[in-house]
Amino acid sequence: MSEIQRTVGISMGDPAGIGPEIVVRALAARPDLKVRVFGASHILNAAAARMRLPLPGADRICSVTGGDVDREDIVPGRPNLASAHAQLSYLTAATDAALAGEIAALCTAPISKEWIARAGFHFPGHTEYLAARAGVVDFAMMLAGPRPRVVLATRHIALRDVPAQLTVEEIVRATVLVARTLVMHFGVGRARVAVAGLNPHAGEAGRFGDEEARLVLPGIRLSRAQLERERVPAVITGPHPPDAVFRQASLGGFDAVVALYHDQGLIPLKLLHFDDAVNVTLGLPFPRTSPDHGTAYDIAGTGRANPSSFVAALDLAAQLARS
Repeated sequence: MSEIQRTVGISMGDPAGIGPEIVVRALAARPDLKVRVFGASHILNAAAARMRLPLPGADRICSVTGGDVDREDIVPGRPNLASAHAQLSYLTAATDAALAGEIAALCTAPISKEWIARAGFHFPGHTEYLAARAGVVDFAMMLAGPRPRVVLATRHIALRDVPAQLTVEEIVRATVLVARTLVMHFGVGRARVAVAGLNPHAGEAGRFGDEEARLVLPGIRLSRAQLERERVPAVITGPHPPDAVFRQASLGGFDAVVALYHDQGLIPLKLLHFDDAVNVTLGLPFPRTSPDHGTAYDIAGTGRANPSSFVAALDLAAQLARS
C-alpha cells in the first residue's frame, strides 16, 4: 500500500473552538497513523503546549496559506471573522487534496456554521459542501454508534419543513446508500435496514397522517428493487414506529436505521453514543468522517475537550481508506 493510500487528511476545524485540542490529542493517541493536518502549525503547537502533550511533527502538519492567521487574531472560545476565514481555508485545502488523490480519506474537525455563514459560506455544512465539490447528488449522512447506525433522509432543515421536503427519492437515496456502504465497506454480509415512520406509531394505518403510505412504503419498495438490481444483499423493512426502532437497532436487530429527520435519528444516537459516535458522509468519491459534536466554545482552550469521538472518526477514516 502506497503512502498516499495510507494517509488520512485532517482539517483542523474552527481554530477558536476545540478543534486544535482534539486534533493534538488524536495525534498523540495515534502516533503511528499516517496523517496530514490542514491547519495552522502555531495554533496546534500552542494547544499541545497548554496540554503538555508532544508537539505534532512537522511531517504531519500542512500549514495552510491564508489560514495561518496571526496569533492575536485567534483566541480560544472567542470566534470572529478571522477564525471563520481560517477554518474555511483549512477545509478548502483538505478538500482539494482529497479530490486530487493526495490523501486517501478525510476527517474533519468541527466548524461553526454560524461564523462560516458570516464569512460568505453558502452551504448548510460540511456534508453539502463536500458533495458539491465532488459533483455528487446522491449523498447522505450516516451516524455510526456502532449500534445503532443512523442515516438521515433529510438533514439540516426546520422541523416544520420536514413533511414538505421529505420525498420518496430522498428515502430511496438514504436507504440504498446505507445498504450499499454496509456491504461494501463495513463487512456486513446482508444489510438489515429499518426505515422509521414519520408519525407516532408509524401513522397507525393512516390515523396520524398519510406520509407512511404516500412516501415511506413506496420508498421501501423502490429501494428493494434497486438493491436487487445492483445485487446488494439487503433486507429493507418498515415503516417502523420511531419510538421502538432505535432500541431494536441498539440491541442488534438491525444494522442501520433510516431516520426521516435530524432529531428523530440523532437524539437516540447521542443518548447512547455521545462520546464515540462518528459522522460518515455516504456517496463521496473518498471516505469522509467527523466527530458527532460541535465547536464547544465554552470549553475551548481549557484542555477539557473529550477527544473520543474524534479519535473514533480518525480510526474509521483510516479503516475506510483501506477497504
